[in-house]
Amino acid sequence: MLRISLDTKAKVKIGPFSRGGRSRAAAVVRAADHDMGADAILVPFGVLEASRGMDEIDQLWLGFGESRETSDFIADGLHAWWSERQPLYPDVERLHIELDNGPEIHRTRTQFMKRLVEFADRSGLVIELVYFLPYHSKYNPIERCWGVLEQHWNETLLTTIDTALNWAGSMTWRGLQPIVRRIRRPDPAPRPVPAALRRQFQACRRVQFRGNGRRHRS
Repeated sequence: MLRISLDTKAKVKIGPFSRGGRSRAAAVVRAADHDMGADAILVPFGVLEASRGMDEIDQLWLGFGESRETSDFIADGLHAWWSERQPLYPDVERLHIELDNGPEIHRTRTQFMKRLVEFADRSGLVIELVYFLPYHSKYNPIERCWGVLEQHWNETLLTTIDTALNWAGSMTWRGLQPIVRRIRRPDPAPRPVPAALRRQFQACRRVQFRGNGRRHRS
């Protein structure tokens, strides 16, 4: 079993904006104290590969997109992560995902559940979702990674997308640098979820999906 933690972070505005940090320099660094008129807005998405069985991994994968923070964006990020990392785990059959109760990934968000069923069908994985209780997202392991990233790049001006990606790639989490990718795919137009499926997805906090799309409560 591969255990991961996933989440998104607050949007990052690209431009000469003050981030409240400090840096040592020979000259004063000037920054804007209002973040209006951003050149771009990035949505950070992260997957922390926490452990496999009893072995800790602690590898962080970060994807940055410019779309809205939607269920489809998060599902696309999960697919991009697995497409890249799956060759390292050829014999993994079960994916244990820890996540909070955010509005786009909540257990009642049928579009997210629908996309996970499709992901399970394509990958052949048994996917187990384990939700933290409301207002307990701080216990989601990846939340600590976001704190490290925020402290790391607060000392610079994120004036371009490349600058933001480079700074994200230079942080470390437990001695390992993250894998940083740019998610360029736009959000697809969501397709309606049939009413019968919506009723099935509204019952439980912890859901297990098999590769054939069958749902099992646990």
